[in-house]
Amino acid sequence: MFTKKDKVNGDSLGTGRRKTSVARVRIRPGAGKITVNDREFEEYFVTDAERRLVVQALDHVGQRDAVDVFVRVSGGGPMSQAGAIRMGVARALVSLSEEHFPPLRDDGFLTRDSRMKERKKYGLRGARRGTQFSKR
Repeated sequence: MFTKKDKVNGDSLGTGRRKTSVARVRIRPGAGKITVNDREFEEYFVTDAERRLVVQALDHVGQRDAVDVFVRVSGGGPMSQAGAIRMGVARALVSLSEEHFPPLRDDGFLTRDSRMKERKKYGLRGARRGTQFSKR
């Protein structure tokens, strides 16, 4: 299904997107180390909510201490980046082993959250708000 492997060293690959963030994730068997943009993930994500999002897919399939995760993420804010990493990790887990697909799919880890900011239109003050009409 989503079997993407690195041709050189056999890492499982996954790409996650959320709003304007894009996360490129690679997973290899290891001791449970998570690296985001060459920094420890506890150092990169400061709030508990963001950290929980990043490890949610790993905990769901019980692979938290069995694999090392390397992430390159860009764009958006911290919460958006954490959501993108969540999806990328889930896709990489599916390419690691097909048996992870049904539980991850059923709980929405592989579904792209398509909500994005609507663009501003000309003649309006924002995406939808117009200027206030003055009668006098």
